[in-house]
Parts: sequence; C-alpha cells; structure tokens
Amino acid sequence: MDNNFVSELVGTAILILLGNGVVAAVLLTKSKAQNSGWIVITFGWGMAVTIGVYAAGPFSGAHLNPAVTLGLAATGDFPWKEVPIYLAGEFAGAILGAVLVWLAYLPHWKETVDPGLKLACFSTGPAIRKPLQNAITEVIGTAMLLIGVLAIGINKGAAASGVGPLLIGLLVLSLGLSLGGPTGYAINPARDLGPRIAHAFLPIAGKGDSDWSYAIVPVVAPIIGGIIGSVIFNLVWPN
Repeated sequence: MDNNFVSELVGTAILILLGNGVVAAVLLTKSKAQNSGWIVITFGWGMAVTIGVYAAGPFSGAHLNPAVTLGLAATGDFPWKEVPIYLAGEFAGAILGAVLVWLAYLPHWKETVDPGLKLACFSTGPAIRKPLQNAITEVIGTAMLLIGVLAIGINKGAAASGVGPLLIGLLVLSLGLSLGGPTGYAINPARDLGPRIAHAFLPIAGKGDSDWSYAIVPVVAPIIGGIIGSVIFNLVWPN
C-alpha cells in the first residue's frame, strides 16, 4: 500500500476524530462538555490539526485537505500524478475519523433530540443559509489557510524548531475565531464530505437527513479558495 496514502489517511482520521470529536463534546446531550461553546470548538480544531500534521508530516507532508493538495498542484508545487493518492487518503481518513467519533459518543446520539445537532457533529452548516455568500466565506477562509500554511512552510526558524505544525494549528484556531461564524469553516472538502457520507450510512438514532443540498458549498468553495491562496502566495512570495 502506498505510504503517502496511509499517511494522509491516518493524519486525516486523527484530524476528524479530534476535530469532530470536540464538536460532539460540545453539542451532544449529557456530554460533560455540553454547551461549552465556540471557543472550545475552535481550540479543539486547532489542536486536532496540530496533532494530525505532526503525525503525517514526516511521511507525506501532511496535506490532510484536498484544497491544499489541489492548490499546490495548480501552482506546480506538487506533482499531479500524486494527487489521486492524496485525495483518496484524505477522504477515506475523513470517513474513518467520523466513524470513530460516532463510536466514541455512541450512547449520546439517542439522548440528543435535535437532528441538526447530530449532523453538526459530522458536517458543517451555515448560520444564515445564503449559498453564494456562504461560498465566498469558504473561499476567503481557505485562501487564507493556504497563504498561512505556505508562509509557515518557508519560515526556516519554524522548520528548524519543529513548531510548524503547532503554528498551523494556531492558524486554524485563528480562522475559526475570525471567519468560522458564518459557515462553521469547513475550509477542507474532506472534512465536510467524508463525515457527511458517514452520517448518511451510520445507524444514528433520529439523525434526519444529511443536508446534501448544501454539501456543494463546503466541497467546491474550499478548492477554489485553496487554488486562489496558492496563486496569491506564489505571486507575492515568488520562489
């Protein structure tokens, strides 16, 4: 089995287990962290990214995000021949991570009445449902993600000290605090689509539908944003 595939699968599974896990902790009934709020969710996601990047970084470079993979490929910074392997690992890992969240919180799904809260433990949804505006938010957020990740990547001090993954996690924390309010900041097609697929097939009590009518926004918009962010970075900070 391809080592890059395994690395992206494991890293993305960790990302989703810890990231969607903190959402479940905050939203599900009778969780000890119930109602602890947006700060807890964004901090949890930042740490989830940090651990996922530390885990996969030495092996595949830890994209963990199709928007990163496609953004880098679009500007010639990543070989197109490797793209299918990375995407397969990212989406498979996202599904696996979501299944693990479901198992970890197994008694709580039945206790939680609102199907919207259950879906939110898997995929994102907008605060105000305006698909075009929601897409713009995701494009801006993902472009900023790519610019930040690439800027951290060229910082020799961060590379030498080994704090790069932590800085990327803090970047994601900042994005959640600053830009996460309108859409829940997917900024990663695998992070949204993989768990949404898991939500559709898992036997979750009273789960409702998987809101496929919105799914195109957190899948397509981050890809556009990732390409834009990579292009901007290469124009402003040319190699």
